[in-house]
Amino acid sequence: MTQTLQSQPYAPPPTDSAHRVAALNRNDKPFHVVLAQQFDRTTVDQLCQLADMIRSIGGSRQGNQFLSTLLSHRRAMLYFIQPSTRTFLSFTSACQIVGMRYGEVRDRSTSSEVKGESEDDTIRTFSQYFDLIIVRHPMEGFAEHVATMLNEMSRPIPVFNAGSGKDQHPTQAMLDIYTLYRSFLGPQGTRSEPRYSRNVFAGKTIAFVGDLKRGRTVRSLAYLLCRYPGVRLLFISPPELGIGEDILDYVSRHGIEYELGNDLRKHIGECDAVYMTRLQDEHDVAGESKKIDYYAYSLTYEMAGQFRPSLAIMHPLPRRHELDPRLDALPQAKYWAQVRNGMWMRAALIASVFNVDVAIRDHYQAYYTF
Repeated sequence: MTQTLQSQPYAPPPTDSAHRVAALNRNDKPFHVVLAQQFDRTTVDQLCQLADMIRSIGGSRQGNQFLSTLLSHRRAMLYFIQPSTRTFLSFTSACQIVGMRYGEVRDRSTSSEVKGESEDDTIRTFSQYFDLIIVRHPMEGFAEHVATMLNEMSRPIPVFNAGSGKDQHPTQAMLDIYTLYRSFLGPQGTRSEPRYSRNVFAGKTIAFVGDLKRGRTVRSLAYLLCRYPGVRLLFISPPELGIGEDILDYVSRHGIEYELGNDLRKHIGECDAVYMTRLQDEHDVAGESKKIDYYAYSLTYEMAGQFRPSLAIMHPLPRRHELDPRLDALPQAKYWAQVRNGMWMRAALIASVFNVDVAIRDHYQAYYTF
């Protein structure tokens, strides 16, 4: 028999976001990766550059061998008790890139929780075997709760939030920013140029479409985009699934222009990027999503004539009917690149937290600049 999930989210610490971020960082950089608010623009830009370096180094056998030695003495636990394909495989691939061995628990029925062990004690046990815990959990605030708990132990280790209920998904937001950067800048360029030092988001319109109330990827990416003055955000959703007031308040306080809408067709021609989301009906209480006509929040092949040539179409996946498969072959489709970018960005995040980013930069400068 499996343990019943608690019905209430884990409450965040009773402090403001600045104190929450401070508790998750070390030496002014993320130690735990739990909230998108932990990443200022300089950190985001540096991590995008580091991800580029890792993917360049990883393009050769010799480069792969170098990367695989960096963290071969470290181990990660992937505690994924919420279904996942892309995020799980992305993290395992990222661990392999930097040489980190890993274990996994993806089903409570295989752990001592079926004997009555608390989740907290399960995590405490993991912390004695592993050097990093990557958590995917159906309850909001769980990853931050774990990070706070491990901070108080004699052997604190980093915690990565791989998706926490309807709350946040910060590593997804980082790979999304990386994908947007590469879409707007192009994948190539002079390697010695600081590609991520200028604000390419100024003057861009980015639309979030679909179930914005319960989509944690939207929440985290909106936080990060507020680091870039001049960006314009569109939130297009059914009225009952609109973006949270807390996000709109955050966007307003950072001086970011935004608009609410309820029909993608009205706005698609003005978008530089469109971030599609599926209906998150797993969060339904009584099947209320079945009453929603999702057609107005779908991107179809027939709309392609209105696309800007440089449009970036994104989706955190899995998709349903809201994203027409016939769009896959268009140059504007960036969601498969988005999947691959996640592997490089998560490798960069792990490298940064474990302080091997300097070794990567030195190796890149020695062998890959021209």
